[in-house]
Amino acid sequence: MNYQDLLPQLDLSRLPRHVGIIMDGNGRWAKLHHRPRLYGHRAGSRALRQVVELGVELKLGFLTFYTFSTENWSREQAEVQGLLRMFKELLIKEIGELHRQNIVVRILGSETELDPKYLTELRKVASVSHQNTGLTLNLAFNYGGRREILEAVQKIGRDALRNPEMLDKLDSETFSRYLYTSGQPDPDLIIRTSGERRLSNFLLWQSAYAEIYITDTLWPDFGKVEMLEALIDFQSRQRRFGGRKPK
Repeated sequence: MNYQDLLPQLDLSRLPRHVGIIMDGNGRWAKLHHRPRLYGHRAGSRALRQVVELGVELKLGFLTFYTFSTENWSREQAEVQGLLRMFKELLIKEIGELHRQNIVVRILGSETELDPKYLTELRKVASVSHQNTGLTLNLAFNYGGRREILEAVQKIGRDALRNPEMLDKLDSETFSRYLYTSGQPDPDLIIRTSGERRLSNFLLWQSAYAEIYITDTLWPDFGKVEMLEALIDFQSRQRRFGGRKPK
């Protein structure tokens, strides 16, 4: 099916502002094709490119991809080092085109465990795009939802030492400003590929009222058609945010 055949089913006035994607299934895809795991990760980068292209076409506001989690350090060293190398290579390779498309690239995640030189290189590459005004592409790298919340609490604690009164005024909106996604809307839709039914420590605070879409499609096989199917499904739902369905 051509993705353009699905476009008429989409209401462009009711698109989610922010979509988060848990890109799962690269390893299983590689195994099905009798190739090493890193081959699956490289294939997954092509799927990411397709979804970003569609996001630009639809004028989505924010896309957040779960690229490397704080738990991924426990994988075999060869795979971890391969992922780190691949992430930097792909960012360097793609930043020119992303900048040309007016995309803002943000690296979201913890500095813990990362080589400072490596992190500085990533930020320097991404900074080329920071004055752009189009789609914001968040790459959740060395990201963990629990760690994000803990680091937010630590920052609040440091600020509270200088201004104890702020604790009495602390609310959800203020707390959100201490998260990696500060200044961005919470995700309306979380997509997970490969059929797994869990958030896996992804955007835990921000996803409180996000719609969850699960597909059995492995991430390297996820493209514009599958993305449109997720968006069409999102538009079929009635979001109540904890309230009752109107009579």
